Amino acid sequence: MPTVQLGAERRALRASLWVSAVSAAGALVLGVLSGTRIIVFDGAYMGIGLVLTAISLKASSASAGGPTRRFPFGRDALTPLVVLIQGLAVAGTLLVAAGDAVVVIRDGGSPVSAAIIAIYGAATAAIGFGVAAWMRRAAPDSDLVVAEIAQWRAGAILSVMMLLGAGVALVLQGLGLNDVALYVDPVLVLLACLILAYIPIGLIRTGLNELLEGAPSKELDAAITQAIQGVRAEYGLQEPLIRSGKVGRKLYVEVDFVVSGSEWNVGEEDAVRRAVAEALEPLGLDVWAYVALTAAPELFE
Repeated sequence: MPTVQLGAERRALRASLWVSAVSAAGALVLGVLSGTRIIVFDGAYMGIGLVLTAISLKASSASAGGPTRRFPFGRDALTPLVVLIQGLAVAGTLLVAAGDAVVVIRDGGSPVSAAIIAIYGAATAAIGFGVAAWMRRAAPDSDLVVAEIAQWRAGAILSVMMLLGAGVALVLQGLGLNDVALYVDPVLVLLACLILAYIPIGLIRTGLNELLEGAPSKELDAAITQAIQGVRAEYGLQEPLIRSGKVGRKLYVEVDFVVSGSEWNVGEEDAVRRAVAEALEPLGLDVWAYVALTAAPELFE
């Protein structure tokens, strides 16, 4: 990763770490003192995010170290591994929270302070969306930051749910339906869990795909194909076999061309290899390209 991008990634993660620490501590204290489960859940969610951000910072430093004697291909796999861990952690948090909410509903609900929920929800929604927007601008090309942004957006959505729920509770209490208002807190938690379920699913899918060396996204795959087709047209080559995989910021690309062996020499083959490497450079990733020109297609089919 270029030094500038690496610095931006680390600054964004550090900022997220500090904001998470302050927000999580405040939420847990307020939630426990007020006896509001939705706020305790939000604080626990941010606390887990705090730990994951610290792990992301470590992964960022390790993967930026490049190849070593022990890890000749680098440690870029740490990035999708951390993304996968983030997805599993968020999923676990949602499952525990949903289970607790079901127990509360079964036991007859719990009293809440609609005013406290409303004020807290408005404040944390503003913080969540604000931090997510800032991180998107600060390090838009970092997979670790993208995963972090997903967590902040999830928290902000949860806060919006709190704000809406507080309004519902106030209306119910104003109508004298205090018994119904007892269920607002646990129902809010359940709704939030359902709404946020797509986030861990997406993180788990992305992390597993890269760890298993799956194909990159459709957008990246199209960009790779376009770059290779430009080289093919320039050198008058046949349609190549293209295989690619992305692990963290490392992009593996294998390109196999079938040629007439008697018409090519090593210098011409190297020119094609350089052209492929230059065509892929604008993608902004650490490209490891393998380009083969052979007269025997059975060697790579």
